[in-house]
Amino acid sequence: MQAENHHTLLKNSNRVVIKIGSALLVDDGGLRKAWMEALAEDVAMLRAEGKQVILVSSGAIAMGREALGYTSRPKQLEEAQAAAAIGQIKLAQAYQSLFDKHDTLIAQVLLTIDDMEDRPRYLNARNTVEALLEHGAVPLINENDTVATTEIRFGDNDRLAARVAQMASADALLLLSDIDGLYDTDPRSNADAQHLPVIENISADIEDMAGPPAQQGVGSGGMITKIGAAKIALAGGCSMVIMNGGKPNPVKRLLGGERNTLFPATTTPLAVRKQWIQGMMAPKGFIHVDEGAVNALKKGASLLSAGVTEVDGNFDRGDLIAIMGPDGHLVGQGLISYPASDAEKMMGLKSSEANAILGHAGRSSLIHRDDLVLL
Repeated sequence: MQAENHHTLLKNSNRVVIKIGSALLVDDGGLRKAWMEALAEDVAMLRAEGKQVILVSSGAIAMGREALGYTSRPKQLEEAQAAAAIGQIKLAQAYQSLFDKHDTLIAQVLLTIDDMEDRPRYLNARNTVEALLEHGAVPLINENDTVATTEIRFGDNDRLAARVAQMASADALLLLSDIDGLYDTDPRSNADAQHLPVIENISADIEDMAGPPAQQGVGSGGMITKIGAAKIALAGGCSMVIMNGGKPNPVKRLLGGERNTLFPATTTPLAVRKQWIQGMMAPKGFIHVDEGAVNALKKGASLLSAGVTEVDGNFDRGDLIAIMGPDGHLVGQGLISYPASDAEKMMGLKSSEANAILGHAGRSSLIHRDDLVLL
């Protein structure tokens, strides 16, 4: 039954995020090249089926520490950041060399939690990832350990992966762990611990099963961060899977029915986003459009500058904007890609003409269809 669930999950997923921990990439002997080669095969298989894949990978500090003479993770923050600066290049090179065999571009994206909390930076990160995926690249995302401090760190890449899945409107998040899912008690100390194949609802009891964050080890130690990641992913309409990633070809093993824990989403990422935009009540400005633009919007198009007849309000990029038809009635609302000053300059112009007026190449639309709801 579970194998069927995951066949359905991955079959219906257009965008998949795979989170890879340091221990899966690096061991005492260095890079686990054979494991990474198998991962590249898995990603190539998904991409051959028309799916987009995002990798969230740890490993920069682990790969860089040896060059600085450390046998374990440096305790001083600045030393760990120095190791990350060296290791991130090594990590990106390792990924690209393996994905070259599949004619796939790897694109490095480094994020801090500030990038997710600051609205303009969040939009920049989201649009960059979208552009990379549209060009057929595989974004390789990691926390920016060279600048992140103890105050602003994500703290673990499980939550980073969930935030990335939410930001990118992913359909599925695969957490590759050191255990095959969630148990009702710690399987290390209880031989009768029961594996939980599907978690429909993250209740207080489920969180209690995960144990405190300070407790280390499989089954319980890092599990509370994975429960936190599941809550983030599900809130974005993204299903999540926890599985043991130690052996090669985790995606093929998942499809083969290997044991894991599934957190199924009850809605889609786009539905969650549209519902959120529809529920926003205070537009910062108004965009008036012609009849042609109204008809295009009704057919599912984005809002282009060519159909704009008037711009009203003092708004910034990312603000909520109401769209008004030629009869003065509200057509819809969405998140604008330009500040009011630029939107006014672009009014009535084609994208190429607008770029010439602005002096730079901007977004292809004033409001992207994924950021727009009709009312």
